[in-house]
Amino acid sequence: MRCQVTVLYFARSAELAGLRSESVSVPQRITSLQLWEEIVKIHPRLAVIRDQVIFAVQQEYVFLGDQLLVLQTGDEVAIIPPISGG
Repeated sequence: MRCQVTVLYFARSAELAGLRSESVSVPQRITSLQLWEEIVKIHPRLAVIRDQVIFAVQQEYVFLGDQLLVLQTGDEVAIIPPISGG
């Protein structure tokens, strides 16, 4: 079963994807790593930040790995690369 989630891109991920947000159809039950792979299929340029990225799903941090996510239509998935500042 699939659901529609809103993917939010920040900083370098927005530059690489070429947009700040979009709606994406993904499996409802998916690991965080599989979710990343689904997004990279849409935006292959994101692959360069794989080892630096952190997800936030419904404003909860999730690291890439085998953590199972159960998503619902309307959930927000934020892609947060390292952000520098001072």
